[in-house]
Amino acid sequence: MNKQEEEIRKKSPVNIKNKKAAFEYFFIETFTAGIVLTGTEIKSIRAGKASLVDSYCYIVNEEMWVRGMSVSPYFYGSYNNHEMKRDRKLLLTKREIRRLQSATKQTGYTIVPLLVFIDPNGRAKMDIALCKGKKAFDKRQTLKEKEDRREMDRAIKHY
Repeated sequence: MNKQEEEIRKKSPVNIKNKKAAFEYFFIETFTAGIVLTGTEIKSIRAGKASLVDSYCYIVNEEMWVRGMSVSPYFYGSYNNHEMKRDRKLLLTKREIRRLQSATKQTGYTIVPLLVFIDPNGRAKMDIALCKGKKAFDKRQTLKEKEDRREMDRAIKHY
């Protein structure tokens, strides 16, 4: 990810993160995908009413899907409001999908959504990552590093 792409994510009015992913997985490679949404879904996402907790991606018939992503029903929606938890299609190139598919055939690898944001054109995008699961000792190491960073920040603020 280059600086320009990072700026777009920071300027986005919506940043829905999967905070648990960094604790549970090592990120090997990241991709940005478009999301196929209905009218009320995009309105809910723009309002920040979505969650990536316990969501994951899978591939069927050379198409990438996200399962477990929760988008709350739109408050002003009528009888044709969307379903809260449904599988949503992700838009990637065939080359990227084939690459991810061959990587996930290896044991221990999975595809996890990291972030949902709105690009400058008003479209919802999702950052996904090819991940390898962490073992228990890796998670302890992550917690220790996080705690050390907090201690250092506290020490700097006291001076």
